[in-house]
Amino acid sequence: MGIEEIFRAEHGRILATLIRLLGDIDVAEEGLQEAFATALEQWPVAGTPANPVAWLVSTARHKAIDRLRRQVRLAQKQEEIARHLELSAMEDDAPMPEDRLRLIFTCCHPALATEGQVALTLRTLGGLTTEEIAHAFLVPAPTMAQRLVRAKAKIRDARIPYQVPLDDALTERLEAVMVVVYLVFNEGYAASFGARLVRHELCEQAIRLGRMLVELLPPHAEPKGLLALMLLHDSRRETRLDGAGDIVLLEDQDRTRWDRLQIDEGAALVEAALLAGGQPPGQYALQAAIAAVHAQAPTAAATDWRQIAALYGMLARVHPTPVIELNRAVAVAMSGGIERGLALVDALDHRGELAEYHLLPAARAELLRRLGRHAEAAESYRRALVLVSNEAERRHLGKRLREVVS
Repeated sequence: MGIEEIFRAEHGRILATLIRLLGDIDVAEEGLQEAFATALEQWPVAGTPANPVAWLVSTARHKAIDRLRRQVRLAQKQEEIARHLELSAMEDDAPMPEDRLRLIFTCCHPALATEGQVALTLRTLGGLTTEEIAHAFLVPAPTMAQRLVRAKAKIRDARIPYQVPLDDALTERLEAVMVVVYLVFNEGYAASFGARLVRHELCEQAIRLGRMLVELLPPHAEPKGLLALMLLHDSRRETRLDGAGDIVLLEDQDRTRWDRLQIDEGAALVEAALLAGGQPPGQYALQAAIAAVHAQAPTAAATDWRQIAALYGMLARVHPTPVIELNRAVAVAMSGGIERGLALVDALDHRGELAEYHLLPAARAELLRRLGRHAEAAESYRRALVLVSNEAERRHLGKRLREVVS
């Protein structure tokens, strides 16, 4: 494995250990950068160490201590340097699984703003550069840099503990962590803004984080459900757009090109999540079960929409949101009751909770189109076009509008 591959694969694990050892995110990041720079100079000549991860941790820690020694405010740092020198004789440099778990709970602490949680998680555990994160979320690099600075300052100034919450708070905090991971995935799966609908790099980072949660928290069911959900959605990535970058609807996708290994892994995780602990299934496990029904149907016509509608009914009780109600309405319509599904969509529309959500008028337009009510469908497509912000979705809605007005 080359140095760049080690950086991508092990960055989060190494950084998490360094933060434990050094007690500061910035100091740990700077030490790790210097360690990788040293590796680029030395390894091609001397060869890759037998344990490259341990070498990088040890080198980064020594670089960080040296940096502290050289700083202008040396007198103010003497106690800190002494502590690190004492630790170097006592602490084990070997990365531990708990290090990454501590770090992700720190990055997703509720005291931080959501955008800061996402940025810091991708920077520290994902190993993405500030420029890469900024590009993925379509903001200027200086803006993203400021988010990272604010998040790290909040951790330092508020003395947010670098630890896993105790059992009584773990479930609540784990939910916040999973929300951040799924936010990263969703921004990659269906980008909010810009010309690209799919950003594979964000999907991959979220799946890596999901695998980490499953590995580090094996007794918990919901991380398994979250990972299954992401794998099942991601299994269709190569078929969601055509050669021109336009959207291909689920019913029109070439299922022979779906990733069967991801589907099989996702389905196994769904089963494990649904059966784990004897507890009622959570929202991620139920969403993953719905995705599995879609993924395992051999053809679009063979999709078990009745089962999907029933699963959405369960999901609406576990995690009631207007978006889930909208998805349930569409599933009811697809199971053979288009008029009934349309009535559910209209009732939801009248409540006004999704007034800015372009997929509500888009779904309404699609059902009206299927009923042959083209004038009403055109009105809803126009309304969706006013709200949509992604260019690929805009082109798709425009195409549908032209079909019903021609």
